[in-house]
Amino acid sequence: MAQGAGRTITQVVAVAALAAAVTVFLSVAAVRHGFFDLQVYYGALTYWARDGGEIYDFLRPGTQYGFTYPPFAALVMLPMAYLPWVAAIVVSVTATVLTSAVVIWRLLDPVARRSGWTRWFALAVALCLAAAYEPMRETVNFGQVNMLLLFLVAVDLLWLLPARSRWAGVGIGLATAIKLTPGIFIVYLLVTGRWRAALTTVGAAAVATLVAAGFFPDASREFWTEALWNTDRVGELAFVSNQSLRGVVARLDPQHPSTIAWLVLVLLTLVVWAWRSRAAVAAGDEATGLALTGAVMCLVSPVTWVHHLVWLLPGLILLVDNGMAAPARSRRRRLLLAAVVIGYALLCSRIVWSWEKDFSGVDGFLGSNTYVWISLALLLGLPIRRWLTPAGGERRGVDVPAGSASGGVPQLAEQDRGASTVQRHRVGGLVPVR
Repeated sequence: MAQGAGRTITQVVAVAALAAAVTVFLSVAAVRHGFFDLQVYYGALTYWARDGGEIYDFLRPGTQYGFTYPPFAALVMLPMAYLPWVAAIVVSVTATVLTSAVVIWRLLDPVARRSGWTRWFALAVALCLAAAYEPMRETVNFGQVNMLLLFLVAVDLLWLLPARSRWAGVGIGLATAIKLTPGIFIVYLLVTGRWRAALTTVGAAAVATLVAAGFFPDASREFWTEALWNTDRVGELAFVSNQSLRGVVARLDPQHPSTIAWLVLVLLTLVVWAWRSRAAVAAGDEATGLALTGAVMCLVSPVTWVHHLVWLLPGLILLVDNGMAAPARSRRRRLLLAAVVIGYALLCSRIVWSWEKDFSGVDGFLGSNTYVWISLALLLGLPIRRWLTPAGGERRGVDVPAGSASGGVPQLAEQDRGASTVQRHRVGGLVPVR
């Protein structure tokens, strides 16, 4: 009892010390954006709901920025127009923290249990580290909706789809109706052959869009015919915060960025993503499918601001998972854990901003696109494992051989060979493997 109490006290002190260190780091490194994006949402909704204007006509004073999301997002956010500004901030931050905690816990808890870590301690440490992560702190400081969208998608892919729920796909559909970019997860479901979930997703997105159109026909007409196509409302493609392939190409020639070069890069990237996603789903590794699709979404989107890179969080956590699943003291464990430490450190560092004013030259090309290289590294190198579940036991990961996309059953890990029945966790449920 005394030993357990001593361990708990040590862990509490460690978390408090880490939280203090992160607070000091944020006081120095974090940029105060004054909830800029939240101000845009709040101003547009107030102008629309209380002042009688059209939501897509609103621009934040002194800027070209206005409300760029579909009408269903406006419907979801509408209560914000009737809240005091401080209450809107509290709701935004609280929603981001809670959804982040749920997603991180879902991905981290299996690692904690398998590694013998105290589960609350592992989550507390992870949340402290997430607070220092630049895309996360930018999401909070801008008042963005990124983690809410990631949460909706994760509910589908990590909970409902493996459980073969008839509701699988609704979360992705709602996320797509709020902001169009999560629609790539519809393509993910199609590429990996989950037709029913894909249809549910399309149906949910369509119903949400039609409901918004029924309530707000004028706003819906303006969005789909005008506001959606007005790229001037988004921002400068060559701006260093745009960490997408489009941003890479634009920074090579800001005056005349090559659309053809960008489309070729997008096509090649999508081919690699489709191949690796099919391999992940064939192995029953839905979490890696989520991580790969999050990374490719950041790469192929015309605009991926730094705060959008919260979609790389699942990939970073899964690198930790794969590293801890490798044999102790093995070269594989060292490489994977080193990769996640380096990637995480760079994504906390604001390194790309060193080239904000001048991204010319080799150093500018490499440095200003650092986060793009990390996204590509996750897409190409994130391990895929076949999840094997001994009857009545806990899941174990078995590596899928490099280049395997067929979904064939690999040789069982040594500890599983003696089991009379082993179940493989696949998309359709639990399939016996003997």
